[in-house]
This record gives sequence, C-alpha cells and structure tokens, in this order.
Amino acid sequence: MHDPESIHDNAPATNTSGNRPFEDILNARVGRRMVLGGTLAGALGAFFVSPADAAIRVAAGPKNKAGKPSNRALIDFEPIPLYDGDDMLVSPDYTAEVIVPWGTPLSEGTPEFSWPVTSAAAQADQVGIGHDGMWFYPIGGSNDHGVLVFNNEFGTNPHVFGAELPSTAEQVAVSQHAHGVTAVEIMRDSSGTWDVVKSDRSRRFTPNTPVEFSGPVAGSPLLQNPAGNEPQGTLNNCANGYTPWGTYLTCEENFNGYFGTESGDWEPDEAQARYGFSPTGFGYGWHLFDPRFDLADPGYANEGNRFGWVVEIDPMRPDKKPIKRTALGRVKHEGAATTVGRGGRIVVYMGDDQRFDYIYKFVSERNYKSMTARGQSPLDHGTLYAARFDADGTGEWLELSLNNPAVAAVFSSMDEVLTFARLAADAAGATPMDRPEWTTVAPNGDVYCTLTNNTRRTEPNAANPQAPNPDGHIIRWRDADRHVGTTFEWDIWILASETAGTDYSFTDPDGLWADRDGRLFIQTDGGQPEGANNQMLVANAGTDEIRRMFAGPAGCEITGVAITPDRRTMFINVQHPGNGDPAISLWPGSGPVPRDATVVLQRKDGGIVGS
Repeated sequence: MHDPESIHDNAPATNTSGNRPFEDILNARVGRRMVLGGTLAGALGAFFVSPADAAIRVAAGPKNKAGKPSNRALIDFEPIPLYDGDDMLVSPDYTAEVIVPWGTPLSEGTPEFSWPVTSAAAQADQVGIGHDGMWFYPIGGSNDHGVLVFNNEFGTNPHVFGAELPSTAEQVAVSQHAHGVTAVEIMRDSSGTWDVVKSDRSRRFTPNTPVEFSGPVAGSPLLQNPAGNEPQGTLNNCANGYTPWGTYLTCEENFNGYFGTESGDWEPDEAQARYGFSPTGFGYGWHLFDPRFDLADPGYANEGNRFGWVVEIDPMRPDKKPIKRTALGRVKHEGAATTVGRGGRIVVYMGDDQRFDYIYKFVSERNYKSMTARGQSPLDHGTLYAARFDADGTGEWLELSLNNPAVAAVFSSMDEVLTFARLAADAAGATPMDRPEWTTVAPNGDVYCTLTNNTRRTEPNAANPQAPNPDGHIIRWRDADRHVGTTFEWDIWILASETAGTDYSFTDPDGLWADRDGRLFIQTDGGQPEGANNQMLVANAGTDEIRRMFAGPAGCEITGVAITPDRRTMFINVQHPGNGDPAISLWPGSGPVPRDATVVLQRKDGGIVGS
C-alpha cells in the first residue's frame, strides 16, 4: 500500500507472463447487460451464497459481555457524509483520540520530535513514519495495557529530512531509521488517555536491524553476498497479520524502490525486472552512501533477494530477532491474513500489490499446535499456492513447488521457486489481478480481498466497465475443505463504481478486516468521490449494508486495524496526511510538517466498535 499516484500509477507493470487476464474471465462470468443494469453485485451474490451460508450470516451478530446475542443491530451508528476538510471526522456516536505520531520518543533520554530530522540515532528510538498495518497485544489480557505494533511503510526524503536526495550517510541513516516497524507499549490512564510506556518492549525494527531467515530458503546461496554481510533489516512494511501463538507478521511490499545505481552499465536480469528493480528506484538515493542498496556493487549482488518476505516479530520478547519466513514466498506482500483451517493447520492468505499480479495462499504441513510443540514453526513447513479464477465461478489453488510440472519446467530447487515466487506463479498459470491488497477471513469462512484499482486498463469489461478502471472492487471466495482445499468458489462482493451516488460511496478499497460478528471494516487509499478525503466504512457482510464511520485529513490514507480484547477500543492509522506536504496539511496540528499517527476510536456508550 502506497500513495497510488506516486508509486503504483507511475510503476510499469512487470507481469509479462501472458496468463489469462482477470477481465477476460469476468467477461465470460457475467453479461455486460447485468453490469449496465446495475445488478452485478446482487446477481453474483445470489448464486454464491447457499441457504446454509445465509443461515450462518443471519445467526452472526453482536454479543453482550455475557456472550449472549445482543438486541443491537450489527451496525447502528450514525454515518458521516463525505468529508474534504483538514482534520478528521468521526461518527457522532464515537470519540477519536490521536496517539503516537511519527517521532514520539520510545525511551527515556530520547529527544522529542523536531524537523528536519537530522539525527539517525534519535530517529532509531522514535516512532517511525508511514503508519500502516498493526495489531494490539494485550499484557495480561488487559484492555488498557498492551503492546501496539505497527508498520512504518514509507516517508519521502523531503518529508523526513527536507531534501530530495541525501547528501550525507547520516541522512541515508535518518531515512532508513524512519522506515520499518514500531512496537510501543501503551497504557490507558484513569482519565481514559493512552500514554507511551518507556520499557524494553517499546522498540524499533529498521532496515538496519539484524534479522534471521528460516524455512526452505534459509542458507541458500541466493541469500548470500560476496561481502559476507549479515542479514539486516525490513522495509516498506505495508499490511500485516497476527498468529494464534501471539506473534506479529509484517509484510515487505515495494522493497525494490530503495535500490538504485549510478552505473550506466547495470541492466536487470529477468528476475530483477519481474520485481521492478531499476537504476533510479523511488528516488531515495540510499545507494549513494550505502553499498547494500547499490544494484551494481558486486559485493551485494543478492541483497535484493533478502527483501520481499513476510517477517515474524515477537512483541513480548525484545531479545528475539525478527525472522523472515521464506516458505511464504517472496513477492510484494500486502498482508498475511492468518486463519486456522481443517485439522488445525495454519492458512495464510496474501495479496501481491501490483497491477496484474496474484493472490497467494500458504497451508502449513500439519496441525500448528503439534508443530510448535515439536519446536517447528508452522510457517516454515507447508505449501504455497497461487490462485487461478475460472469463468464458471470456481477456481483452483496452483501449487508452487516442483510437484507442479509447470513450475518444475522452469525451476530446479525450492529455494529458487520461493525466492522468485512471481515467476513460479507465472509458470503455474495464476490469474493476473488488479492490485490485490488486504485479505481477511470472515467468521463464516468467506475470504475477502481488496483490489484497489488498475489505471492501466485500456478496454471496458464486465468487472470494471470503465477504461481506465480507477475505482477497484472487493472479491470474495470460499475454499473447499475449510481453507485447506485446492479448489474454491468465488464472486465479486462489490464494485466500488456501483457505490457512486449512494450514502456510502467510495473508491480504491485497500485496508480490510472482518470482525467475529461479520462486520467488514473497509479503508481507502485513492481519490474519493467528489474530491473527498480517504475514509473507513463498516459493512454488514450478511446484508451488504454499508455506513461511513471515519474520514481523515486532506491527502492522507486510512489504514490499519487493531482492537483491544473486548473490541470496545479500535486503533486505526492516518498515513501521509497531506501527502507529506505542509502546504496541504499540518495534521495533527503540531507542525511544522504533517505527522502520520494512530487514532483511537471508541463508542461513546462503550459498545463494540463498528456497532
């Protein structure tokens, strides 16, 4: 997830596989007359939902503190209108509090935020920039005390240190230390205000933090550099996941943009081109002072292969290194929605956020509890798949291993398959999608994925009857055999273009999370209807009712969802207010530049957030 104008819309599509485009499949799936008649979402939903599924959805509803059904409707807050101001707007049934903005000190003695940022050491112990995916880890089961872990996806050089390109190694280190992940211990006091607890649990993970690799690619020559440097760092951390055993999964997305070179002789090989490496990258200029990020430096030939993974962090163990779980494959990971499938196996759904790239699934080898009891990580042993969507409303998960003849015809080892998972999915015949982003699993087993947009579409089609298609949609499927099967049924849950003119109009769906009552929290990143700011909406997945709950300041993206155990407090993030430009926004108001921050939402009556 990134500002689509600055990254995704200017980045060329790298998928040249020729796999059958998703728009062709949808043309075969649904007649154009149904789209023009405005009946697509209802028509697709009608044949997808079985009577048994409908019964599950009707039965799902909010519970009171005793765990019994509540009389409150699933969604009954007063919605807000579209908003284009430079503050935040929340439903009048809710309160909103800003906490932990970029630059908040994490330890005693660390200076307060000041701009431009000139000290790399200070930034390494302050909250990072680019707040994104996150989760809350309660301490002792508390609703008032825990560790909030959130990604720091990106921050441009002008926003961070006030110049287009770095002129010193210190400026490169400042930029690097603004990226990564923040873990911050927080506690709510008697007045209801959340404060930072300066403990060893409050810490940063940056592109320079020592990390470990595990799984099939650990120890592979593909991760070794002639320079012999130890594995370091995580960057461009976008969406996230959380595991049943209490760890955090952070996902590396547009990692290619931090590499570059001044060498005029460097040319990308096939794999580098497929992942979008280029001499200029995104213009960060790290390669000017840090040879790890110089594409032409022979000592660091495989440094790029060390990024693009799902990284596991233990919030409660400050002494434990982050672990890159290579069995989940190397792509531009948007998120890692984790659920428990049949037989207690861990299943992870992931999107690869680029035009015409794929949706992936990982299934652990065995029951996760038995694996952890034996000292094995369920994320190290299992099978990775890519999705193929067929025209008849069914689909298949295509195995990305040497067991698949199409993959074996291209690769000779699993470390190659996983390191170059995009190429493996090309060979397997996966369906190119329109920027697959967040995935989430609803309580009835449905899986949802946001497809934010595809502005390079040149012809109208049944799924997106605009050319280009700037609005995006949300797809839904149901896997066979409680998530572990290799077939599925699918439909389109909603086309954003169909919401035009409604009270809940939105475009560019991005962040997505389903709670255990069947609410979908939908967050946006892109130009909203009528020039409005980005927003968060809440939907009843059973009835398709949608209401707008929150809108952010000008130029921002709304992203990230975390809750306390009782679900009466929710944390969301406001990323890049004003797109980092103080002429557009100074939110949250402390100046002299806008600062990414977390927002705490609560119902005024103390009810479950979203209700």
